[in-house]
Amino acid sequence: MTNLVLDLSSLLVLNDDRFWQLCQQNPDVQLERSPQGNLMIMAPTGGETGYRNGRLIQQLCNWTDRQGAGLGLAFDSSTGFKLPNGAIRSPDASWVRRDRWEALSPEARSHFVPLCPDFVVELMSPSDDLRTTQAKMQEYCDNGAQLSWLIDRGDRHIYIYWLGHDLECLAAPEAIAADPVLPSFVLDLQPIW
Repeated sequence: MTNLVLDLSSLLVLNDDRFWQLCQQNPDVQLERSPQGNLMIMAPTGGETGYRNGRLIQQLCNWTDRQGAGLGLAFDSSTGFKLPNGAIRSPDASWVRRDRWEALSPEARSHFVPLCPDFVVELMSPSDDLRTTQAKMQEYCDNGAQLSWLIDRGDRHIYIYWLGHDLECLAAPEAIAADPVLPSFVLDLQPIW
């Protein structure tokens, strides 16, 4: 199933407040907003992808609890981030430096987080289009993500987006390190593949 994109611009402006209300009134629907204001309805993941994404988030949260708690906070796929370009995205897993988080007001923390995460991971579902997802990853990088990983389970590739560096692609690695953005965090890919 492909994600559905709706252009509502001729009917209404989907500003931050309206989009927030729409998401609150429809909590069972995963929604994102493009920089152009288009509404994107994300298809639910299947069991295989959901399980593997859970294992990914588990590893990130475990690292944060053990070694990175003073450095930053880990977030799951339900968290909406308002990027500098106006898009509102919900990466599968993400992490934000503590100083950036603490600089936000309590109100900003309780709504769509008004910043781009420092670290982003997207795990492709079988229904995801590679080019579309790669464009989304580039959007994170263009909006300030220091490091982003796109995990393509189908081809067993990881696309690595470093801010200010060329795109890298690894074929079927057993693990991948996030140094220096997340010092000593190594994602074990065995439960992900």
